[in-house]
Amino acid sequence: MSFDTRLVLSSILFAVLWTAFMIWWTGTETANIVAMSIAGIVAGVAWYFAMRWFNRRLLRPPSN
Repeated sequence: MSFDTRLVLSSILFAVLWTAFMIWWTGTETANIVAMSIAGIVAGVAWYFAMRWFNRRLLRPPSN
């Protein structure tokens, strides 16, 4: 499995777990579910870009 595939799968898992926890924390009203689902999508995308930046900039040595 490539690095990018693992990164996408981990960001999806993060978004699902974060959304589930936040819905459990705030309650199951319709407005909460919609708001936390949107926030979960944003959190998953942010996690993807943050981890991609971190791994490419800080963990991989320079190619020179």
